[in-house]
Amino acid sequence: MSARRAAYEVVRRTFEEDAYADRIFPAEADRARLDERDRRLAMRLAYGTVQRVRTLDHAMGTLAARPADGLQPTLRAALRVGAYQLLFASGIPARAAVNETVELAKAVAGRHTAGLANAVLRRIADAGPDWVETLPPPLRHSYPDWVAEEWAAMLGVDGADALMAAQNEPPELSIRVNPLRPGPLDLGVPAHGDPELPEALVLDGPFDVAASRELAAGAIWPQSRGSMLAARLLAPEPGMRVLDLCSAPGGKAGQLAALMADRGRLVCVERHPGRAAALERTLASQGVTCAEVVTADALEFGEDGFDRILLDPPCSGLGVLAGRPDARWRRTLAAAQEVAGLQRRMLEHARGLLAPDGRLVYSVCTIRRDECEGVVAGGRQTLPHRDRTDGFYVAAVS
Repeated sequence: MSARRAAYEVVRRTFEEDAYADRIFPAEADRARLDERDRRLAMRLAYGTVQRVRTLDHAMGTLAARPADGLQPTLRAALRVGAYQLLFASGIPARAAVNETVELAKAVAGRHTAGLANAVLRRIADAGPDWVETLPPPLRHSYPDWVAEEWAAMLGVDGADALMAAQNEPPELSIRVNPLRPGPLDLGVPAHGDPELPEALVLDGPFDVAASRELAAGAIWPQSRGSMLAARLLAPEPGMRVLDLCSAPGGKAGQLAALMADRGRLVCVERHPGRAAALERTLASQGVTCAEVVTADALEFGEDGFDRILLDPPCSGLGVLAGRPDARWRRTLAAAQEVAGLQRRMLEHARGLLAPDGRLVYSVCTIRRDECEGVVAGGRQTLPHRDRTDGFYVAAVS
């Protein structure tokens, strides 16, 4: 199976089966038996197509008079992958993109689709990438209108434009080095550190973290520098009682345990039993012995007197769209407004669990005023286009 066929399967399953692109890609790439080079190409095409689907569908509808909704699902997915190559994938000749996509369409949708696929793709190829630049920002960058409007109100038109562009690019690849699993670490790729975050290592070359021996051994954990700021701001010390609400999947919990030198008591709350079990395995792999995983709803957890509390509640996730290709299409303004209310309730509950003179840190992986400053003022917002890391908001609660 080719890289384009693997990308097609990811795109089709994302939009026709409601699958999560970043979760199904590894299985599709493995099933296709792609080598490292083709795997990178397949990821680029799959993630890019999912991210840019609004622009791609607009191109099919306006340039080729073939609205995407009117096409059979298999042909639609194939044409989306082809259109992405023609409009956004530099380095792929238009002729090759058209020919390969026509062959893909024939294979997945039937030989009778060849003429239609060829006509649609050639119309899009004739317009080319310059056509994309004529579109208004939400269409040009392929975002829901409400997201673009929220960012324009928060950052200004130019800031929103830069942010949308940045989150269409592959995210920075960073890992957290785990001092609880000490030893030499040579990943075989160039890397650099961050003076503000001694545990952070930014990889400057391709590296499959998920398949690495280092991850399996608990020596590293994939985590953005923006995400690492929360534990650093919380600053737990050895011997303290620390609470991590909404703890799974465990990146911040492992960082907290390391900052505590694995001494004291770290309570990790997670409401979903499956995620709680996975969290226990993650912490065990990282050599954490001071942690206790509690399966409970954060709003129902009642133990108090904690020296430090990290609250990382559910959010709209608008700061991590680069690594979650389909997330922008799963979010709605109504859902974002609803989750902001949940965040405020969780914060008030967390305040009641804090010991006198304790410290509480609020952290969300989003870029949205109502969920950030609107919940806790005076925090720090990281921005992908400015800080080259995920968009996080972290704030200490007085």
